[in-house]
Amino acid sequence: MSPLSLGLDFGTESVRALLVDLHGRERGSAVAKYAHGQIIHTLPGSTKKLPPHYALQHPLDWLDSAAKATRAALRQAGAQGDAVIGIGVDFTSCTMLPALRDGTPLCCVPKWAREPLAWPKLWKHHGAQAQTDRINAIARERSEPWLARYGGIIGLEWFFPKMLETLEHAPRVFAATDVWLEAGDWFVWQLVGGDAASLPRSTCQAGYKAMWSREHGFPSPAFFRALHPQLENVVAEKMPGRFLAPGEAAGTLTAAMAKTLGLRAGTPVSAAIIDAHSGVPGAGAAEPDTLVMVMGTSSCHMLNSTAAKLVPGVAGVVQDGILPGFHGYETGQAAVGDAFDWTRRLLGARDFTTLTARAAALPHGAEGVRCVDWFNGCRTPLMNGALTGAFTGLTLHHGPEHIFRAVLEASACGLRWIVDTLREGGVPVRRFVATGGLPQNNPLFLQLCADALGEPIVIPPSKQGPALGAAILGALAARAFPDAATAIKKMVTRQGEIIVKPKNARAFVPIYTDYRQLADALVAADVRRRIGR
Repeated sequence: MSPLSLGLDFGTESVRALLVDLHGRERGSAVAKYAHGQIIHTLPGSTKKLPPHYALQHPLDWLDSAAKATRAALRQAGAQGDAVIGIGVDFTSCTMLPALRDGTPLCCVPKWAREPLAWPKLWKHHGAQAQTDRINAIARERSEPWLARYGGIIGLEWFFPKMLETLEHAPRVFAATDVWLEAGDWFVWQLVGGDAASLPRSTCQAGYKAMWSREHGFPSPAFFRALHPQLENVVAEKMPGRFLAPGEAAGTLTAAMAKTLGLRAGTPVSAAIIDAHSGVPGAGAAEPDTLVMVMGTSSCHMLNSTAAKLVPGVAGVVQDGILPGFHGYETGQAAVGDAFDWTRRLLGARDFTTLTARAAALPHGAEGVRCVDWFNGCRTPLMNGALTGAFTGLTLHHGPEHIFRAVLEASACGLRWIVDTLREGGVPVRRFVATGGLPQNNPLFLQLCADALGEPIVIPPSKQGPALGAAILGALAARAFPDAATAIKKMVTRQGEIIVKPKNARAFVPIYTDYRQLADALVAADVRRRIGR
């Protein structure tokens, strides 16, 4: 058996284990669902309802599911564990948790098992809106320099809003916490062992979700003191560890975890990367100015650039945040696949097949129906989780297919707005690559995106872009390649392309114009509501 690299791709509902050889050929793949899934109604073993907007997970699910998926992938590959030379990990972010100094999640301690905020908060946990607003307001009042790296506003789903939420709503949980960390970092820590002082923290997760930079570190104690007196020294007191870039070796697999996963003890493990960001190497994007669109439940769009620009509305600009040698830009849309599935259920359709076929038969513009797709807030370029979506132009003439197509077109318009924001900010965008679950499963949506952009979109052949990216990082941690560019070129194979017809691009111009005008009206309405309060 030729050497293999293992990519572990942790999503919202499950983990995928992907085994590839050093030419990128997939040898084995398996998915294992989390036993508890998303914890959004009640805690395990409890009948007490969770507050609205809560989204939690069980940390032991990550370990159990990773073991099941890895062993199943090895069986499919017909490989023994010692064939695996490196392990890469990508994870949803910001999914974060409180833990004890030995790494035990606080929710696994019986004393805290009934406290919702002692559990890991999934990326889509939206319980910290008030705390997010306060962080942004104080940062603006103090003219904090780090705020410009995030387009002037930080997001509802990020690290410190969720920490502050715990401090204010469950102060005993906050006091009992020894270590706050991202779930991806926690999982890698479990793989490689060691004490809290040496736990490996990902520069990707810290840079994009926790206001950290390699040059300046985290915000100052003075800022945290202004936010809350008990946060003044939180970084020094509750955030130990060392910072490593994705692809750097965080350590090697412990004997205990090797036995759990069915692998060889001593196997190198890469520092974690955000799941969407892992799609960049997984999509074969080794060169700058390529927008990699990881399209799934939500969409995250990343771009490596030699240009260092601070662009309002861009969710993060992190040096070496995705690949070394570049400034990594992150943008995103808060609901894409989620919005499509919500629409399907709302319309009473059993599956997407008939609904999509009927939507595809309609002309561009859905015969007058327009939509703004802020069904889970707006990420880029407005960074406002409180915004809501809307439909206009509906008449008795329209059917479910019109509504569905309008949602697809709205999501494509949201992508176009992101690209316009980057270009207007001085960041070149010259090429488009789509990966994740949607490009392979919804060709209509991808064609609409290409039409909205007026430019072709490349589709990598692998359906497992983030998992492949994680496997590439595992190979780098094992030093199988001299650098990231070489690894990507060797491990990502030939790609296909969605072509745009000029008439389709022209037909999308008024749709995009209407989208922007309706978006402006919804923002103005939101401002009026806030003033009215």
